[in-house]
Amino acid sequence: MLDKIDVKEIIEVTRKAGDAIMAIYSTDDFAVVDKSDNSPLTKADNASNDVINAMLKSSYPDIPIISEENKAIDYSERKDWDWFWLVDPLDGTKEFIKKNGEFTVNIALVHNGKPVLGVVGVPARNHIYYAAAGSGAFKIDENGNETPLKVNAPRADSIALIGSRSHPSPEFDAYLKEMEARFANVDFVAAGSSLKFCLIAEGKADVYPRLGPTMEWDTGAGHAVVLEAGARVKVFGGDSDLQYNKENLLNPFFIVERADS
Repeated sequence: MLDKIDVKEIIEVTRKAGDAIMAIYSTDDFAVVDKSDNSPLTKADNASNDVINAMLKSSYPDIPIISEENKAIDYSERKDWDWFWLVDPLDGTKEFIKKNGEFTVNIALVHNGKPVLGVVGVPARNHIYYAAAGSGAFKIDENGNETPLKVNAPRADSIALIGSRSHPSPEFDAYLKEMEARFANVDFVAAGSSLKFCLIAEGKADVYPRLGPTMEWDTGAGHAVVLEAGARVKVFGGDSDLQYNKENLLNPFFIVERADS
C-alpha cells in the first residue's frame, strides 16, 4: 500500500491546507476564540479539513480517515482497519490564537497501529517536514531547499529538552529537575504543536517528554518523521511504542528520544 502513495501529493495538499488556514489567520483577530462556535479558528480548522479530506477521498477512496474533525467514528467500525489516514487539520490552537506561527497541519498514514508516512506543514513559516518508512526524513524550507533529518548524537554532559510552550505540567517540571541532577548542562526548548517532534528530528533538541494529554491525531505525522530520523516514541516509564487506532484515541504520556538511548 505504501508504494502506491504519492508523497509529493500529500505534501502539496498539506501546503494547500496551510494556505486555507493562512487566509483566515492573516485577517482575523484572535484575542478571544471559542472553538465551539463559528469562530475564525473553527473556520480555519474546517477549511483545512475540507481541503485535506477532499484530496484523500478522491485519490485514495479505499483508505479511511480519522480526523480531529470526524473523530466520532465508533471503534467497532475502525478496529479492523489495517490502513488509515490520521489527520489534524490545525494543530496548536493556542499558538494559532497567539499568532506565534507554531501551529501545524498533520497528515499521517497508519498501518497496523504504526505511522508509516507523515507530513507536517508549518504554514506560517512555509516549512514542510515529511517521512515515509524506509525512505528517510526530510525538511523543505521556505526557499524549497530539501535537507535530510537526523537526531542528535548523544552527549555525555548535556541534554536539550523540548516541551510545550502552552501546556506546562507538574510532571514535566519534575522530569526537568531529574535531568538537571543527571547532566551538567540542561537546556529547555519551548515549542508548540507537532513542531516539537520535528525539532527533535532536526537535531534542535534531544528529548521530548510529553507528560500531558494528547490525541492520536496530534502525534501521528510527527511520530512518522522522528522514526525515520532515528528516534523512538515510547510510552513514558515503559518500553512499548506509542500505538494508534486504540479504542480510546487519547494517548498515554510518552517520550521521544534517540532509538538507541
